[in-house]
Amino acid sequence: MADLDEIIKLHERATGVLDISSELPVNNAADLGKAYTPGVAGISKLIAAHPEMKRKLTLSGKLVAVVTDGSAVLGLGNIGPAGGLPVVEGKALLYKYLAGVDALPLAVDQVPVDQVVATIKNTAQSFAGIHLEDIAAPRCFEIEDQLKQVLDIPVYHDDQEGTAIVVLAGLINAAKVTHKSLSDLKVVVNGVGASGIATAKLLYAAGIHQLTLVDKDGLVTPDDTDYNRYQRDLAKQVGETRAPKTPLSQVMTDQDAFVGLSDADVLTGTDVDHMASDPIIFALANPKPEIDPQVAHDHHVGVMATGSSQYPNQVNNILVFPGLFAGLLASGLRTVNADLETSVAHALAGMIATPTADEIIPSVFADGVVDTVTVAVKAFAEK
Repeated sequence: MADLDEIIKLHERATGVLDISSELPVNNAADLGKAYTPGVAGISKLIAAHPEMKRKLTLSGKLVAVVTDGSAVLGLGNIGPAGGLPVVEGKALLYKYLAGVDALPLAVDQVPVDQVVATIKNTAQSFAGIHLEDIAAPRCFEIEDQLKQVLDIPVYHDDQEGTAIVVLAGLINAAKVTHKSLSDLKVVVNGVGASGIATAKLLYAAGIHQLTLVDKDGLVTPDDTDYNRYQRDLAKQVGETRAPKTPLSQVMTDQDAFVGLSDADVLTGTDVDHMASDPIIFALANPKPEIDPQVAHDHHVGVMATGSSQYPNQVNNILVFPGLFAGLLASGLRTVNADLETSVAHALAGMIATPTADEIIPSVFADGVVDTVTVAVKAFAEK
């Protein structure tokens, strides 16, 4: 990896990693008249009379807003909206580079939820979709839920839906490798924040009902008021009846899979020993996973995945969001829901014809990833 000085110089050279390019030339008065005044007046009058034409005649038909308040930046925590801006700028770059999708990074102050919602709603005329990023739980759930109620464009939270889709795709193939039924898997989800809740909800919707939810204080239960209502509601949905705050080490016995969306080094080799045969470990904390992959292999892990490019089976949201929005924009689909997410997960898993312990999910740079996701979204929309 390049050193920090080199990275700073790279970003400073162009004042960030994005630019705006023109679609029309303006070389003379005739060009000016078509692109701006007086020709644009006719476009404005047409859209005023027929608002639906806005999507066809302006950037609003293809521009995605990538919005953060910097309250939960991966590996860095709450570093504020200015600190979060480079992340959403990078996401916008990946949208354009990988999928040809135009995206605009936006940093919003950490104001109350209703103010964030109002800000996005009041600017939504400019956008074809909203991508939320690095917003802490539980405010991220409230913001997304409220935006979906007031906007008629897709609203997507990458830390939630993107993570959930890639985890499900990986588990589909990990179950094949370990010769287990996907729906029969017993799965521990460790780290029940934005990513953990969304992942558990999608796994449940996909038929994996034997879920154990563990957060930093232990087992999440329906009536433990130390947890927020989203965590408690999910614990109730999965039917949790065990003692509150039971530690992770005491719930690992006979579990088929561990999905870590938490902190480094919280899972031990002894915990792996207590799991079912050929255990599946998704240790997705960054930059350091919940268990060192070598330790997991020493304790006879069946399938190992991390969030890092240093090891096989990198579970990363980049597999999803570029193609997802390319498909949403191309199809006109306005909602991202569990059925769509499941379809995309199966499409990603299907890219690996013969899964192995070291290949359960495509590389983030594999040919066809964006096209596969885009086609899956369009096919879902047609149904």
